[in-house]
Amino acid sequence: MAEKNVVQTIHDTLWEEMKADDRVVVLGEDVGARGGVFRATADFLQEFGEMRVIDTPLAESSIVGVAIGMSLHGLLPVAEIQFADFIHPAYDQIVSEAARIRYRSNGDFGCPIVIRAPYGGGVHGALYHSQSIEATYGHVPGLKVVVPSTPHDAKGLLRAAIRDPDPVLFLEHKKTYRLIKGEVPDEPYEIPIGVAEVKRTGEDLTVISYGLMLHHCMEAAGRLQEEEGMSAEVVDVRTIAPLDRGTILDSVRKTAKAMVVYEDNRTYGAGAEIAATIAEELMFDLDGPIVRLAGPDIPAMPFSGPLEHRFMLDAEKIYERMAELARF
Repeated sequence: MAEKNVVQTIHDTLWEEMKADDRVVVLGEDVGARGGVFRATADFLQEFGEMRVIDTPLAESSIVGVAIGMSLHGLLPVAEIQFADFIHPAYDQIVSEAARIRYRSNGDFGCPIVIRAPYGGGVHGALYHSQSIEATYGHVPGLKVVVPSTPHDAKGLLRAAIRDPDPVLFLEHKKTYRLIKGEVPDEPYEIPIGVAEVKRTGEDLTVISYGLMLHHCMEAAGRLQEEEGMSAEVVDVRTIAPLDRGTILDSVRKTAKAMVVYEDNRTYGAGAEIAATIAEELMFDLDGPIVRLAGPDIPAMPFSGPLEHRFMLDAEKIYERMAELARF
């Protein structure tokens, strides 16, 4: 075991995968000489060479398009989008090509690519460096969307993503990169894509979340136990698509109350799908309303510190709604 933060875990896991399999290549803007803006590929160019660590032009559509071509010729490309906000020029390549290759070829071809993208706010990134994109791409059949919350999960899920025969969008909340630390086993392991995890057991309500918000939920749940004497079960979905409905429903069935917390805009967010699933399956098991706590429906995250704080959820805001639902 070694204690690592999230970005160091991403770096080390990619390094191990490239050492183990010559088919694994990385490509993206500034991933080579600079080692990426977050240093996730630091020293990769010196170790693996420019044939496997490829600095690309500032053209996200071509980054994903080239990765698709590589995958069709036997490579296992890991494409980095410098910030999730920049991914939209590649939308057609991801949605119309990568996600549909297996279907359109009647199963003859897969598209084993991983697209890494740091997402989320709280770092004063403003309009073009703070977006949450999971709902947009979680809607696309044929595309897996993975959102690890801890270093341990980041390693296991990234290994699973590289080995997956179909495209995986791997979203890393940039504020967790150096903030969140945890023990990571030295030996290789995988965490299956599409399996949620109960991070904290409880009896009085279920709180479902992912990414940075998962950690705020855990802090709020601890305060709920201490101040109110009530226990919240916290579920980390870990994968937006496919969604582990079973783990979520089992937890809500036990506690009879559900709260979904996510950073993205509230309307049509990933939490709306989770809430709808709970309502559809467990209407007569619930003892309270399904609560959605999310970001406001405004076009972008403000740069201003006070306004950014107003947009972002934190443990205090989550605790207030959690306690209200627990008392209902």
